[in-house]
Parts: sequence; structure tokens; C-alpha cells
Amino acid sequence: MNAPTPYYVQAGPLATRFNSLFGKLARLGISLAGSAELSVRGRKSGQMQRIPVNPHTYEGEQYLVSARGHSQWVRNMRVAGGGELRVGRKVRTFTATEITDPVQKAALLRAYLEKWGWEVNRFFQGVTAQSSDAELQATAGDHPVFRITMSN
Repeated sequence: MNAPTPYYVQAGPLATRFNSLFGKLARLGISLAGSAELSVRGRKSGQMQRIPVNPHTYEGEQYLVSARGHSQWVRNMRVAGGGELRVGRKVRTFTATEITDPVQKAALLRAYLEKWGWEVNRFFQGVTAQSSDAELQATAGDHPVFRITMSN
């Protein structure tokens, strides 16, 4: 029996253009609502891959949440174990630890959706910041979360 395909909403052409624009803005030093450009080494190519992300601070720690699910940057992060966040000339190197506990992830996802829901709710299949703990825990496996620790 085959394992189910991990949840992933691939970006369409319009979203790809917006991501490119937001990435360029971050490289120029313009952060929209706290966004930054993530660079992570590709697991196959070995080249740095870049994508805009919304770093999220929760209880004094920083996290990256993949609203779209098990995306390419998530797969790369699992192999690389870290990367860089850039806004303008400020580049911060970090290591990443994936959070796997659904109870812990549910609290993080609720806080993330409170801040970023206006942008990402459509990827959470009806789950919002107002959803029950059980609903958030049920969707936790579809949305990888990494705690990031800055090196510089």
C-alpha cells in the first residue's frame, strides 16, 4: 500500500510572480508586514533556493510555518538543517529544528493564523485561528513548522 501524498498547494503562475516580487522587495530592504527572503540549500541541486516567508515570533522564539504544506523549501530545510533570512543587506544565518508534536504545533498554528490568516487561511482547508484545538491538531501534520535559531 502506498503512503498518502503529503499535503502541498503548489503556487500557480500569479502566486509565483507575487513571490518573486516580494522576494525582490525583501532583497531591497522592504519588508511587508515582517516578511523576509528565505535562502535554503537545494537538496538535489546544492544551489541556494530563495522564497519569501513570514517569520513568526511565538513566546520569544522564531518559527517558519509552511502554509502551503510540504513544499520544496520544507523538503530542502529538512536536509539542510538551516538557511538564511534576508531583508536588504541584513542577512541572518540560522539552524532549524522541525516541530513534530501536534499539540505544540496547534498552539503555534493558532498564533500564526492570528497574525497571517488574512494571507494564508485559504491553505488551511477551513481551519482558522478561531478553530478548536482538535481541529488545529488535526491539520498540524499538513503544515510543517520549524523553530529557527539565529547564528549571527
